[in-house]
Amino acid sequence: MTFNVPNLLSVLRMALVPVFVISVLAGDVRGALWVFAAAGITDALDGAIARIWRQQTVLGAYLDPAADKLLLVTSYVVLAIPNLHAGYVLPAWVTALVITRDVVIVVVALLLYLASGVTRFPPSPLSKVNTALQVATVILVLLSGLDLRLEPAAMVAAYLVAVVTVASGVDYIVRANRFAGEAT
Repeated sequence: MTFNVPNLLSVLRMALVPVFVISVLAGDVRGALWVFAAAGITDALDGAIARIWRQQTVLGAYLDPAADKLLLVTSYVVLAIPNLHAGYVLPAWVTALVITRDVVIVVVALLLYLASGVTRFPPSPLSKVNTALQVATVILVLLSGLDLRLEPAAMVAAYLVAVVTVASGVDYIVRANRFAGEAT
């Protein structure tokens, strides 16, 4: 197990999750935005450093997406709780879709591995778009707590996340079927 700079940045991103939650709980929208931004910077840095200095590790291949999912899922859960923060409140069903898709992906990847020995299941372009939309939506929801005029934009973003999350989940299932067929 190698703890290099990229892996430490992923661990730092995980450590920022409770700080984000505490900021939201305290009503500190600006603080939550700064923490979310810092987490985003660690995400960009860990990937760049790993590629540029060839510090990619098996541990990093698990830590990085785990840190991303922990931050996003926690953000969606906290921002879906009514009366917890100012601004737009994410619909619980959108949060449920986001979580369900992630669980389905993990289960499908595990089944692919167990049934066909597939060890590599890279994210699709649609999945990357989905993640970018999820991040943008968290930012818009937080910003709507500072400026209520942004609530309609946050609502549109949330509904867009719902559509792209479902499309991305279906895409993963189709791709998994293809991967399983190629492995046999």
